[in-house]
Amino acid sequence: MRTIGLLGGMSWESTVTYYRLINEGVKQHMGGLHSAKIIMHSVDFQPIEACQHKGDWAQTADILKQAALSVQAGGADFLLICTNTMHKVAGEIEAVLEIPILHIADATAEVLLEQGVKRVGLLGTQFTMEQDFYKGRLTDRFGLQVLIPARDDRQRVHDIIYKELCLGDVKVASKNEYLRIVNQLVDQGAEAIILGCTEIGLLLQQSDTPIKLFDTTVIHAEKAISCSLMDELE
Repeated sequence: MRTIGLLGGMSWESTVTYYRLINEGVKQHMGGLHSAKIIMHSVDFQPIEACQHKGDWAQTADILKQAALSVQAGGADFLLICTNTMHKVAGEIEAVLEIPILHIADATAEVLLEQGVKRVGLLGTQFTMEQDFYKGRLTDRFGLQVLIPARDDRQRVHDIIYKELCLGDVKVASKNEYLRIVNQLVDQGAEAIILGCTEIGLLLQQSDTPIKLFDTTVIHAEKAISCSLMDELE
């Protein structure tokens, strides 16, 4: 079993989900009292969030590079950055590591293509929806067509993430807002929706809508399990 490195805390609400899903998956595959071998560094999100909204991505990269190096030093065989947005600086982090990063967008795109989805809606922070580091990667590397909500709805999606979900506050009214936005993306031609923020799965589940949802937290965790147990699964 390979040791999984988790760079978490952004926010810790979704990092809890990673830890649970990975351990449940390893137990399911191996049985008994088996659990995942994990090295985790959970950062303080407040200074990172402040840098995000100031546009100081260099500082966020510096914080996460040091955290990632500690995960590597702890014995991890590969690293997951447990957030979609901070994959903006994945290249800078990977440059200082000797272990590989399992990129959340790549894992998600592979599942989309396996299921025949080519035109997909994307929900996430404004950074993830609007900047090219994420949706551009989906398009350039995997040929996916990515749709995003209108400007005011992007702001609404963003605010719910930071002001509610990252604080563990799950509201029915916000779920209804997200479902409205999902339906609009489908009206524009989306075949499915990427839940492109690791907290969105706290709010939306597949049972809430007939539209196919791809939860990046679940997909990323499943990829980690597969990589950890590669020899055992063969």
